[in-house]
Amino acid sequence: MPASRANPITSTRNPLLQQIRRCLQRGELTPGGLCPVEGPHLLEEARRSGLEVAAVFSSGDPGGEFHPVPDRVLASIASTETSPGTIALVRLPHWSVKDVFRAPALAVILDGIQDPGNAGTILRSAEAFGATGAVLWTGTVNRYNPKVLRAAAGSLFRLPVIAGPCDLPGALYAAHPQEGVSPHRIDFRQPSVIVVGSEAHGVSAALAAKATPVRIPTAGVESLNAAVAASILLWEAAKQRGSV
Repeated sequence: MPASRANPITSTRNPLLQQIRRCLQRGELTPGGLCPVEGPHLLEEARRSGLEVAAVFSSGDPGGEFHPVPDRVLASIASTETSPGTIALVRLPHWSVKDVFRAPALAVILDGIQDPGNAGTILRSAEAFGATGAVLWTGTVNRYNPKVLRAAAGSLFRLPVIAGPCDLPGALYAAHPQEGVSPHRIDFRQPSVIVVGSEAHGVSAALAAKATPVRIPTAGVESLNAAVAASILLWEAAKQRGSV
């Protein structure tokens, strides 16, 4: 699509840019329900995913209609240390509990995971290994956090994700660093929910009480990074289901 230029923006005091800066700082949507995404890669992923791209602000030529904005202005509102080159306002899909747990359910719960890099990586792995969706449980970082969006690398545009506690259909399996059954002994072909807690606190007591503990065998280390553990369990489930 040939690029067409809308009105240029040259001031850091522009009201819309100030609104975008606040949203990026707080990890939230605009009052109109749009999500700021940074960088040409995420813009490309949003377009590839068929999402509505309401506005694009760029110092380059991202294709389509865009507002020319100098790098110094983009850098002043971005969450990155340097200018991302492009910031877009995107309308993310609205997902329901039914979307996340559609049959045959394979969902992952992020239980109190505050590190945005870990959270985004888990969501990316969930899409890669055929999960039906993810639940951001109480205490987990907001999905609109710009670091989560970058680490998810576009998966948040396609993977059904909901936030907050909900009813959990299927068997629960909680990642545990010291005890539990080996992943290959679990039948992930049945409706399954994988729970991954924070590295500092592990799976919360309420979820742990309902779940079968699962321990990934390791040599030389006591435990794995939360995102690595989630990825291994999701890969095992995908292997059993014949999707990898």
